[in-house]
Amino acid sequence: MATSINRLSDKKLKSLLGVPTDKLTKISDGGGLMVRITKAGSITWLYKYRLGGRETEALLATLGRYPDLTLAKAREMRDQCRRWLADGRDPQRMLKLDRETTLKPVTVKDALEYWLTEYVDGNLVNATRYRERFENHIYPHIGDMALSDCDTHYWLKCLARTKKKAPSVAGMILQMSQQAFKFCRIRRYAVCNSLDGLTALDIGVKTNKRRRVLSNQELTDLMVALNGDVFSPYYQELFYLLVVFGSRTVEIRLSELKEWDLKAMLWTVPEQHSKTGEKIIRPIPERILPLIKRLKEENKMSGYLLGELKTNTAVSMAGARIYSRLNHSERWRLHDLRRTFSTGMNDLGIPPHIVELLLGHTLGGVMAVYNRSQYLPEKLEALNKWLDRLDVLAGKHENVVILKAGEK
Repeated sequence: MATSINRLSDKKLKSLLGVPTDKLTKISDGGGLMVRITKAGSITWLYKYRLGGRETEALLATLGRYPDLTLAKAREMRDQCRRWLADGRDPQRMLKLDRETTLKPVTVKDALEYWLTEYVDGNLVNATRYRERFENHIYPHIGDMALSDCDTHYWLKCLARTKKKAPSVAGMILQMSQQAFKFCRIRRYAVCNSLDGLTALDIGVKTNKRRRVLSNQELTDLMVALNGDVFSPYYQELFYLLVVFGSRTVEIRLSELKEWDLKAMLWTVPEQHSKTGEKIIRPIPERILPLIKRLKEENKMSGYLLGELKTNTAVSMAGARIYSRLNHSERWRLHDLRRTFSTGMNDLGIPPHIVELLLGHTLGGVMAVYNRSQYLPEKLEALNKWLDRLDVLAGKHENVVILKAGEK
């Protein structure tokens, strides 16, 4: 026989409200909805349910107090709880989540952290740098604002503040935030349209592409300095490997000893250290084998090729000072070494697709789908030609491995 529902009425509830009694009582409205009436006459709505059938213990979810929660609203909540149960969801947990969402709206920080946690962490090698930018430039100013209340002018004011100190960072934050909000929208986490249609030009940031390539003299100065005592051992080895392989700084900075297979003579950058999310395999030229052997022996306790894990900020600051330490008039950065590597390789007649693979870029078009060759012999030949060129620039007449600092 079907259980009747909607047994209670407002008249009945009002007659019980605030009336002292000798004992705590419960009265059912049907369908799992009931009221609990204390001795003092306080009335609370409850929803009774079971997660595993009649043989399991009954659970009680608190819905709210009468008359703040009306009879009609309590019945709506009962029906919602029944739907959650039908979908295999725990009503008590869902009510808690629903209440938290209502009482605490999604903030700017919540949305950005959702993107960082659910996508950036574990997928992008610059996760730490992304989080630092938000923590330094966004969270202190608008992080606690409800996302729905943070209109465009708040963002523009915040980005203008960043632009005064670091124009390029302001442009990056805009782009990162737009990516974050698109991710949140697709995942149905939160919606923000405040940055829609904005470009770097709208916040006063020029988007000139860097074209800086070290001249032969500048590269010569660097190679000579790497053979001397200009830099500390860590940075001497880091800068040298960046020049030799044309790799991203993060690939060397995070490089672990296990990536360097000296039997197969291969350096394999794992997916988690690669910007593209794919392995990068580079041959190890015979000429730098003594250096890699020494680093593996000296740093076997740390597990890192360079012996320690410096922060991205520390390495970037060190790289930003190189040009001045070498008395170069025009500024250049560590990333410009990749452009110099690429340009130098092409000047040596190395096929473009080999250069792109050495840089850790993915091949475009149909080649990206069907051509999975690593071109290891061609890569090794290219690296040896590049090392020959570096030797000439360093003023060497014989193939001598540089960076002997620390050898006994």
